[in-house]
Amino acid sequence: MITTRKRIWGWFFFDWASQPYNTLLLTFIFAPFMKELLGSGSNAQTVWGYGVGLAGLLIAIASPLLGAIADRSGRRMPFIWLFSLMYVLGAWGLWYAEPGNFSLILIMTSFAIGMIGMEFATTFTNAMLPDLASREEIGKVSGSGWAFGYVGGMVALIIMLVLLQVNPNTGRTLVGLPPLFGLDIATREDTRIVGPLTAVWYAVFMIPFFLWVREPRHPGAVPVARAAREAWPQLRETLRRLPRNRSLFAFLLSSMFYRDALNGIYTFGGLYAAGVLDWSITQIGIFGILAAITGAIFAWLGGKADDRFGPKAVILFTVVLLTAVVVGVVYISRESVFGMAVGPDSILPDVAFYVMGGLIGAGGGALQAASRTMMVHQAEPGRMTESFGLYALTGKATAFIAPLSIGVVTQLTGNQSLGITPLIALFVLGLGLLLWVKPNGTPQPQSAG
Repeated sequence: MITTRKRIWGWFFFDWASQPYNTLLLTFIFAPFMKELLGSGSNAQTVWGYGVGLAGLLIAIASPLLGAIADRSGRRMPFIWLFSLMYVLGAWGLWYAEPGNFSLILIMTSFAIGMIGMEFATTFTNAMLPDLASREEIGKVSGSGWAFGYVGGMVALIIMLVLLQVNPNTGRTLVGLPPLFGLDIATREDTRIVGPLTAVWYAVFMIPFFLWVREPRHPGAVPVARAAREAWPQLRETLRRLPRNRSLFAFLLSSMFYRDALNGIYTFGGLYAAGVLDWSITQIGIFGILAAITGAIFAWLGGKADDRFGPKAVILFTVVLLTAVVVGVVYISRESVFGMAVGPDSILPDVAFYVMGGLIGAGGGALQAASRTMMVHQAEPGRMTESFGLYALTGKATAFIAPLSIGVVTQLTGNQSLGITPLIALFVLGLGLLLWVKPNGTPQPQSAG
């Protein structure tokens, strides 16, 4: 018998299984490795910005339409199976990023396929949240799930640093061991293995999800083929009516900007450390562990605060915090820290960036968990997957703005510090739009069909 508790834990395991794509590939291991592949931090940041931005554009276009199909057909699991396959194949393809002997198109295409799979699967699993707990408890469930995901990402990162990733100067891992499986350091197999590790991790830890999570029956569900034909007219009508629901519309716009800024921090944090502070991948990995620890703790605490004070209060606090963090990061370099000049051997820039990493993890974990809860409060009950599709749309509609603007500003200035300044403007825009968001949404009559 599959109990409610088992269903919740099965749902948690999606966060645990999928988080390494963000932790290992998008932020702390593979993204900094792009500097080695392309020769400079500025070049890597430019290519990464364009690549991630274009993938985000594809996600933005397709997410709400797929969500509308899922809501009409009452089927989410087949989509999750499909996008899980894309996740695994895309992640595995990064194994072929051998320095001096790789196709940039192949590598960026593989990354994009995996990222699209991860984002689409997230849309469909997030839409299951209101089926797991009462409205009064979903904040705790969302926060606990996000915390569990951060722990999964941290464990995967520790495995990578302790058993696989080596220091090029010593040929040993973080704890002084040779890499497992006889990985060839000369061709950087110790770093490239991060792709297959991420793929296998997801495949293994999605097993509890597929065993324990069951879709409830949806009255009025239609065959998938019919749902596909009816999806666009339904979505078009939803988009037409959207501005009338001021609270939902304001939240979608607000989250569009602040989530784009947060994703920009995650996407370019490792590259920034590699290019500006000249950190090794091992140092960036330690930075990632710290961010994952604070992310897990504060996602869990944020879930409790969410249930007590509401998701809007959590979102406001964390957006202000993260805006201040980005401003601080701009003023950290090898030459100075917050305007104070330091010597070439000073550890102060490293310490300051580690502190910023801890704050990024804390703010990001709580912000993402609370945003997922807020979307449930704002959405129409009968169109939850479509609503999360719109959430993905607005999360990705401008998702290309942060990476592309970072790529453009970095290319124009040749300066990585100046390159991340667009994130400040995105956070401020998101903060301003939150003023029109009602904590419990605007009551809407449930749509027929």
